[in-house]
Amino acid sequence: MSVYVTYDVPADLEDDAIEALEVARDTGTVKKGTNETTKAVERGNASLVYIAEDVSPEEIVMHLPELADEKEIPFVFVETQDDVGHAAGLEVGSAAAAIVDAGDADEDVEDITTTVEDLR
Repeated sequence: MSVYVTYDVPADLEDDAIEALEVARDTGTVKKGTNETTKAVERGNASLVYIAEDVSPEEIVMHLPELADEKEIPFVFVETQDDVGHAAGLEVGSAAAAIVDAGDADEDVEDITTTVEDLR
């Protein structure tokens, strides 16, 4: 487990989170990549942040959990960058992503947020 991963995410929660990201990508607004995700969190626009667990070097995303906590934005860890990237609509992996407008995934994002808060 990476240094920045602060809690274990059950496989079913990770699957639900990936599914919500895919729905939000198609019906809402999603930010892709560490820089766009960081900006969305800093501006308070993100409703859910995704952080890949296999990022190397770890410093690329190490700031995100702390920043998201500071802005009171929930975040979920996903096993691989490929999972995050593909769910966000990219053909390559992505170290991070954020849902800005959940679109049809609104209820799913709320459920995931509640579950994440319980896990932490």
